[in-house]
Amino acid sequence: MTADPTTGTRTSAALFGMPLDAVTMDEAVARCRDALERREPMTVGVVNAAKTVRLRKDAALRESLLECDILLADGQAVVWAGNLLGYPLPERVAGIDLFTSLLATADTEHRSVYLLGAEQSVLDALVDVLTTKYPGLRMAGAHHGYFNESEEESIARAIRESRADMLFLGMPSPRKENFLRRWEDVLDIPIRHGVGGSFDVLAGITKRAPERWQRAGMEWAYRLLQEPRRMWRRYLTTNTAFLILLARERFRTTPPYPRPEKLPTPRKHHG
Repeated sequence: MTADPTTGTRTSAALFGMPLDAVTMDEAVARCRDALERREPMTVGVVNAAKTVRLRKDAALRESLLECDILLADGQAVVWAGNLLGYPLPERVAGIDLFTSLLATADTEHRSVYLLGAEQSVLDALVDVLTTKYPGLRMAGAHHGYFNESEEESIARAIRESRADMLFLGMPSPRKENFLRRWEDVLDIPIRHGVGGSFDVLAGITKRAPERWQRAGMEWAYRLLQEPRRMWRRYLTTNTAFLILLARERFRTTPPYPRPEKLPTPRKHHG
């Protein structure tokens, strides 16, 4: 575990080789607000059971997460695993809950946000919801998530030009992590948070599991009930692989992954 230089307390644990920050939701929000005040970059990364399994073989995803400024336990299974393996995490800090907390901050402090991801119809619905629920929030811009790699640079530069305080990416892993890593120096946005399917939830397209399901670590099962044909195979293989990985970790701890070398900033294309 590493120490917070301002307090001397231990703040992160090398769990499954990844430096997870041992913080509460309030502490995570406070760190983001501090970055906003200083207008310093704060890339938020989140890890759940599925991502823990995937990053073992997906080097690009792993390196993108390692470069995050704060890495949070998004899944209850990860919190339980930390407790079992001797790396206690104070609580689950779900990406969607941090998302809504930061939206509330934007509302009260009149901060601006940029939304990137989802289908255009979902994005339009989300903008309507957010501007109604958070009237103090300023919408700096929005762009759907159905773009190809050749369009990334122009989108990243448009986000930069928006001068938004916060960027939220409603895209799947590892696409959102890789986008943030590739265009980190171009974006010039203090808060960058990949929120996955949260756009669909907040827009009212899909339902989130009730709180008691969340506390029981069964959010995945609730989603499975909503989309059994599409999700059953993914959850069966992922959950099984996570349990096997956890059992192995009891006997042979994964050493901390080294922080990757910083990617060079892509050159701006002309013509």
